[in-house]
Amino acid sequence: MQRIKTLLIAVALTAAAPAFASGGHALTYKFEPDSNNIQSAQRGARNFMNYCSGCHSMKHLRYGRLGQDLHIPDDLLKANLMFTTDKPGEHIVSSMPATESAKWFGQAPPDLTLETRYRGADWVYNYLMTFYVDPSRPLGVNNLTLPGASMPHVLADLQGWQVKVEEHAAEGHEEGGHGGHKGPKFELVQAGKLKPEEYKAFVTDTVNFMHYAAEPARNARISLGYKVMLYLFLFTFLAYLLKKEWWKDVH
Repeated sequence: MQRIKTLLIAVALTAAAPAFASGGHALTYKFEPDSNNIQSAQRGARNFMNYCSGCHSMKHLRYGRLGQDLHIPDDLLKANLMFTTDKPGEHIVSSMPATESAKWFGQAPPDLTLETRYRGADWVYNYLMTFYVDPSRPLGVNNLTLPGASMPHVLADLQGWQVKVEEHAAEGHEEGGHGGHKGPKFELVQAGKLKPEEYKAFVTDTVNFMHYAAEPARNARISLGYKVMLYLFLFTFLAYLLKKEWWKDVH
């Protein structure tokens, strides 16, 4: 009994705790994934395959399942998203050799299938938003969310290059509905191909896709849960009426 009580307290504290970066500070940007936005997840799949899949795998997700869930026809799937195989039944596996990549980056790029479940979608969003120029690092960049990250800023041509300026706490909400911004301020010193709001939308789509990939059955599970709850509610109501009918003459 004591173990159960301790577990419940731990779960409650975890649910109530704010999201933190690896450095211990609160995450800079607020983000809430939208698992029902199929169009966003489709764009995110395109983003992931073009910018991430060269190094990172999603070995627990098959191309065919991706196409089925995101309503992508097989011909478009093969032409635009499948770069390492032509079989929809194959898992999404990077072509980068693990041994060589470990030598290049200090460690092999991790599989990202469950990344948003492990760290949280808001953490991944912040990670992709908070690369900044740092001449002291081997690759010339650092990351506020994961200090000392060995990954290069692969989206720099889209976001541009930003520097960390100062600490501040801005009230209100960001444009685009992603929530408030707090913590270090970033200043764009070299523009990328995308405007800041366009880059935020790009990252939002990418994280929404990763959020889907971490649990492809999420929407079906939630939908089934609502149906089960509705069934139980109706059954309880009918059982109550039946009980009244049976017992009306007892008293």
